[in-house]
Amino acid sequence: MPGATNASDVIKMIQDEGVEIIDLKFVDVPGTMQHLAIPPSEVTQSLFDDGTGFDGSSIRGFQAIHESDMLLVPDAHTATLDPVYGVKTLSLICDIRDPLTGENYTRDPRNISKKAEAYLKSTGIGDESYWGPEVEFFIFDSAKYDQNAHSGYYFVESDEGIWNSGADRLLDGGLNRGGRPNYKGGYFPAPPIDTLSDLRSEAIIEMQKFGIKVEKHHHEVATAGQGEIDIVYDTLTQTADNVMIYKYLLRNVAHKWGKVCTFMPKPLFNDNGTGMHTHQSIWKDGENIMYGDGYAHMSDLMKYYIGGLLKHAPALLAFAAPGTNSYRRLVPGFEAPVNLAYSARNRSACCRIPAYFDTPNSKRIEFRCPDPTANPYLAFSAMLMAGIDGIQNQIDPGDPLDMDLYDLSPEEAANVQQVPGSLDEVLDALEEDHSFLLAGDVFTSDLIETWLDYKRTNEADQVRLRPHPYEFSLYFDA
Repeated sequence: MPGATNASDVIKMIQDEGVEIIDLKFVDVPGTMQHLAIPPSEVTQSLFDDGTGFDGSSIRGFQAIHESDMLLVPDAHTATLDPVYGVKTLSLICDIRDPLTGENYTRDPRNISKKAEAYLKSTGIGDESYWGPEVEFFIFDSAKYDQNAHSGYYFVESDEGIWNSGADRLLDGGLNRGGRPNYKGGYFPAPPIDTLSDLRSEAIIEMQKFGIKVEKHHHEVATAGQGEIDIVYDTLTQTADNVMIYKYLLRNVAHKWGKVCTFMPKPLFNDNGTGMHTHQSIWKDGENIMYGDGYAHMSDLMKYYIGGLLKHAPALLAFAAPGTNSYRRLVPGFEAPVNLAYSARNRSACCRIPAYFDTPNSKRIEFRCPDPTANPYLAFSAMLMAGIDGIQNQIDPGDPLDMDLYDLSPEEAANVQQVPGSLDEVLDALEEDHSFLLAGDVFTSDLIETWLDYKRTNEADQVRLRPHPYEFSLYFDA
C-alpha cells in the first residue's frame, strides 16, 4: 500500500481513496506510540513543510511546561490506509521539530535513528545497516493488575495457560477440553493446542497492508499464548517504524478478538520470557561487510562490531532491555542470554551468528539481549553506534564460546562476563559509558540525561518503594 513520496502524492491518495480522517502518529521517548487526528482539509503542502503544533510538555520525555510548543511534521513516505479505524483513515508517521530553532528535535527518537544512519555513512564503514528484529509477545484472555497503599496484585488468564484457573468453559461456550502446552512446551504445537493461529494470521494480513513484509508466525516456547511474528529485515529507521506499527496492529487485533496483547518481557513466573532478538548487518557498495573467512565465515569488521556490542553491552541494555521487568527475563534457564559472549548456533550466547544459511548475503549478528519494551529507534541506534565504535577501535571480542554456556564449570564461568542484573545497574553503566553514543551528535547528553532521570524516577525508584507480594510470604510471620 505505501508508495507516496511527497505531499502531492498524499493529497492524491486522500482524494482517490475517499479518506475522511488523517491520523498523525509519533513516538515518545520511552517508546509508546502517540497520535492526533486531522481532517483532509488540513493536509496541504504547508503541513509537510511547516508541520502542525502540539503540546510537547504533555509527552513523556519531551518539553517542560514553559517551553511546550512543538511541531509534528508528517513523513509522506509513511502514508498508509489504517485498518484499525471504522472511519476511513490515512496514517502518517511524523518527525518532531522545534518551532524556535526550526531544527529537528534532539529528543525525537526517530530523529536519532536518522542521525545514526547518516553517521554510519559519514564514517565510510558502510552505506546502509539492515535490521531484523524477532518481536515476541503474549496474548492473554484478560489481565488485571493494581498497586495502591494497601494492596498490590496482578492476574492474567489464558485459555492456553496450563494452570487454567479461570472459568471451566471456553469463551465460545464449549467444554474445556484441556490440551494446553506445558511450561516451556509451547514451541510449534498445531491447533487445537495453538488456539491463536488465526489471530496471528489476521495480524500479519493487517501488517502487510502497511507495507511490512512478513516472513512467518508461530507459537513460541512459553505456555499461555506466547507468539512470534517475524518481519523481513529493512533499514534502521524503516525497521523501527515497522516495529511500532507491528505492536500497534497486534494490540488492536487482539482487542478486536476480546483478548489483550502484552510485550512485557516476563509476565509469567517460571516460564520463558519475551525477547526481541535483533539481527543486524552493514552493507557497503552492495556487499555485506560482515562476510569473510574467519570463524563462522565472519569478517574482521564483523568481529570488531561484536567486540563493540560486548564491550558496551551493560550501557546498551539501558535502551535495549529498558525496564525493571527486563531483568526478570535475563536469568539462566529460560533460553535468555545472560552471558556476554558470542557463538555460532549457540542460543545461550548474547551474540549469535545464525547458521541457517552460510552465504555472503545472509551473514549477520543476532544480538539476543533486547526485549520489545525497548524504544526501537533508540535501541537500534545504540547498537549500531556500539558496533561502529568496535570497528573504529578494533575491539577484539576474544574467542567464541561454542559449549552450552549454562553448563560451564565454575572456573570457565568466572571468565565469562554476565549481563547486569537490574535496571539500576544498566542505568549506572550508561551514565559511565556513553561517549560512543555522542559521536556524530547522534545521541545528545540532554537525551541521555533525560532517559536516566525518567527511568530512575518513574520506574526503578517506584518499583523499589513498593512492597512485593512475595515479601508477604517471606516476612509476614517473621
